[in-house]
Amino acid sequence: MKTPTTAINRKTNQLKAMLSCSSHSSRAALSAFSHFLPTISPYSKFSSLSPKTFSSKPLNFGWRAAPPPNPRMAASFSAGASAQPLQNADELIDSVETFIFDCDGVIWKGDSLIDGVPETLDMLRSRGKRLVFVTNNSTKSRKQYGKKFETLGLNVTEEEIFASSFAAAAYLKSINFPEDKKVYVIGEDGILKELELAGFNYLGGPEDGGKKIELKPGFLMEHDENVGAVVVGFDRYFNYYKIQYGTLCIRENPGCLFIATNRDAVTHLTDAQEWAGGGSMVGALAGSTQREPLVVGKPSTFMMDYLANKFGILKSQICMVGDRLDTDILFGQNGGCKTLLVLSGVTSLSMLQSPNNSIQPDFYTNKISDFLSLKATTTV
Repeated sequence: MKTPTTAINRKTNQLKAMLSCSSHSSRAALSAFSHFLPTISPYSKFSSLSPKTFSSKPLNFGWRAAPPPNPRMAASFSAGASAQPLQNADELIDSVETFIFDCDGVIWKGDSLIDGVPETLDMLRSRGKRLVFVTNNSTKSRKQYGKKFETLGLNVTEEEIFASSFAAAAYLKSINFPEDKKVYVIGEDGILKELELAGFNYLGGPEDGGKKIELKPGFLMEHDENVGAVVVGFDRYFNYYKIQYGTLCIRENPGCLFIATNRDAVTHLTDAQEWAGGGSMVGALAGSTQREPLVVGKPSTFMMDYLANKFGILKSQICMVGDRLDTDILFGQNGGCKTLLVLSGVTSLSMLQSPNNSIQPDFYTNKISDFLSLKATTTV
C-alpha cells in the first residue's frame, strides 16, 4: 500500500520534473498550475467555474471525490523511481473505466495511421471502455477532427474528441467572457470555427497571414481596443504583423487575457520528421509581452476537469495514454490518473530513462497495439 511518504515523494518528483533546468519544462510547469495562481483579470467576476478561480485553494467543482485506492491495485500502480514496462495489459485495462488518448504520435503520425490502432480501439470498446481523444493540435475543430478519424477508417464521434481549439472556446464560456469583447486569434481555422460555434466575435487568424508592416519613420500600428483576449495556437501563417498586433492587445488593452492552446515544442506535420510546435508561437508573444499565458491544453488540468464533469468520470478510473512526458504524462498525473507512455511518437526509451528526466509514467510500451499482444500473452 502507498504510505504518506510515498505520496509526498511522488509529488516532489513531479515538481522537480516541472522545475527542471529546461526552460520548456519550467514553462509547462507554470502553465499546469496557472489555474491556481491569483490574477487581476476583470473577467474573474463573471464565473466561479473558471480553471483559474482566483483563490489559493484548489477548486471544488462539485464532482465526486475519488474513492480510496484498492489495496490490491495500489502495489501495481504505486510510483517508483522509474516507469515499469507494461507486462500485464489486462490488469491495466480492468483497473479503469476510461482511456484518454493523445492523437499525434499515438493514433497517427501526420496523415498515417499507426499500425494496430483500429483493432486496439475495437478491443477496448468491446470490453466496455469509454474512449476519449484529446489533442493539443488546435489547427482543426472537433468536427474537422471527426472527418480525419473517418478518413483514417476509425469510428469516432465528435463527442469523443477534445482539441485544444475547443478548449480555448470552452474556457472563455466558463468565465462568461463578455459578449461585447472580441478575441484576437493567432492560429488556424480550428480556433476560429470553435469560437464561432461558441458565439464569440473574433478577428485575425489565417487572413492576417499575408499582412505586412511597413516600418516608415513615425509609423504607429493601430489595434482594436475592444479585444479582450488573445488566443495563440499553432500557426503556419505566423508573421511579425501577428506578433505586434497580439502584443499591442495584451499590453495596452486593460485586462486583456493571454490564452495559449498549448506550449508543445514540436509537432508531427508529417511522418518524416518533427516540426516546430505551437510553443514557438506562444513563446514569441510571451517574450514580447513579458507575460505568461494561461494554457488550456495539456498539461493544464482544464480539459481533464471539463471531461470529468461532462462524463461524470472518476479521475482515478482514467488512464491517460500519450507519447509526450511534459504534456500527456504530466496532464494525467496532474489530474490524478494512471498514465501509460507509448514510444511511437516524440519520446524514446533513452529519453524516458535519462537521468535528466524526472517525469515517470506508471507504465510504458512501444505502441497502443501492444494491448493486443500483451493481452494474448497473459491469457494463454
